[in-house]
Amino acid sequence: MFTLTRAAAQQIQRAAQDSGAQDMVLRVAAQRLADGSLDYGMGFDESTDNDTRLLIEDVAVVLAPSHAQLLEDTVLDFVELEPGHFNFIFVNQQSAFTTASGCGSGGGGGCGSGGCGTGGCSTH
Repeated sequence: MFTLTRAAAQQIQRAAQDSGAQDMVLRVAAQRLADGSLDYGMGFDESTDNDTRLLIEDVAVVLAPSHAQLLEDTVLDFVELEPGHFNFIFVNQQSAFTTASGCGSGGGGGCGSGGCGTGGCSTH
């Protein structure tokens, strides 16, 4: 099951408030790349009828059916990667490695800086 930590939930709630997206859900996505690694994305969005809906730490999260299996056993966390530099990370419990989110430079409103824009955030 996909989950998120309390630290991630608090940052997502702050980002929603700062961007006026309180009435939107957090869409989380994943895709397998040619090298077998996973690329993650997230952003505020509207839910659809086919989405899997979760309420985790008071955050409404949706997963498209095609992404739900890839997100199984994945934890979204918000951590200090370097002194003073916080960012989201996706930790896939099925995998032997942790992937750090490129949200600060990769997409949307820069999730690491509080944006979590609808353009999503990917990891590499």
